[in-house]
Amino acid sequence: MMNYIFGAIILISTICAVVTGRGESLAKGIIGGASESVSLLTTMAGMMMLWSGIMEIAERGGFTRLLGRLLSPALRLLFNKLPKDSEAMRYISMNVSANLLGLGNAATPFGISAVRELGRLSDCGDRASDDMIVFVVINTASIQIMPTMVGTLRQAYGSAQPFSILPCVWISSVCALAVGLIIAKLLNRVS
Repeated sequence: MMNYIFGAIILISTICAVVTGRGESLAKGIIGGASESVSLLTTMAGMMMLWSGIMEIAERGGFTRLLGRLLSPALRLLFNKLPKDSEAMRYISMNVSANLLGLGNAATPFGISAVRELGRLSDCGDRASDDMIVFVVINTASIQIMPTMVGTLRQAYGSAQPFSILPCVWISSVCALAVGLIIAKLLNRVS
């Protein structure tokens, strides 16, 4: 469905550019956009590799286990049915840790592993368990202490202070997480 929507947007935009006499601007925009996208991808890939490597070092060095222990009281409140030392809890801790650092892309593999483990531990068959739903909310509306990818993007586009948005990010992510968790917990009780 999205392919049709994006195809329609491209087609309508092209027709409008030709009809209004801005075909040359459209061509320049396409070429410039392609060049910028390659440059942006290189910048983002470099930052993602750096932080993914740091997360791997942190995992092997035991830092993530320490962070997991620090996060454990809060996570135990949210996932009180899970065994304390389960693989699911470890993957959830790793995912939350990566998201705290603003590394959504590095958090993705941990999130996938966490959902697999949660699915293995639940008796819900092919339906999402309550713990899966809560985890998806935590992963989606995660609190970011250091939004590294956003800072990287802002710096790539010339921001003099790429991390000046920190207070706004903190407030909005805390509010989004709180509202998401409240709604998920209320709906879990209803069902």
